[in-house]
Amino acid sequence: MPLILGMVVLGLLLLFALRWFPHPAKTAESARVEPAPQIDVPSPPPDPNSLLPHADANNPVIAQIADLAKPWSSLDFFFHNTVSGESVPATVLRLPGTSATSPSGYWAFSRKAAYGDCQLEYVTDLDRLLREYDYRHATHPLVGNPCSRTLYDPLKTANLPGNVWIRGAIVQGGDIRPPLGIEIKIQGKQILAVRTE
Repeated sequence: MPLILGMVVLGLLLLFALRWFPHPAKTAESARVEPAPQIDVPSPPPDPNSLLPHADANNPVIAQIADLAKPWSSLDFFFHNTVSGESVPATVLRLPGTSATSPSGYWAFSRKAAYGDCQLEYVTDLDRLLREYDYRHATHPLVGNPCSRTLYDPLKTANLPGNVWIRGAIVQGGDIRPPLGIEIKIQGKQILAVRTE
């Protein structure tokens, strides 16, 4: 029994000594830590909006005339609204039966709904106008508000208070007014977005 007790005391003393006395320095090899494995994280896809033209007072060019050579062809862009300071999504489209070198041959509009938070869409698929908007009279592309199911006709104009005529008359739905228009100018072979209403 005294031998067992002596061994227990000796074991406790060794354990105590190991805890309190400093350990010898680790060698460079034993201290070397393996680097964590590298994981290849794919870069995020490019923002499609960053590739769109951004028109402002210093650079109003949004397209070349050749980009919208066919009737009903369209191009999305951003327009800097000087009043609100925001960059507004917009669309310009070529109207049929008009000259490509005349500003009246194009209609540009803000895709941000005049009232509300919806984004308007240019719908060229006539079957989609029937399916999603329940509009049976479409013979050409229209602009739609997917939230209110209002449709605007690019070939028709509407008379607003003050005897102001603007393009994009409502042909179905309950929105208050057509989309906000953006004035277009032609300079050489370029299409410029100049100002918004």
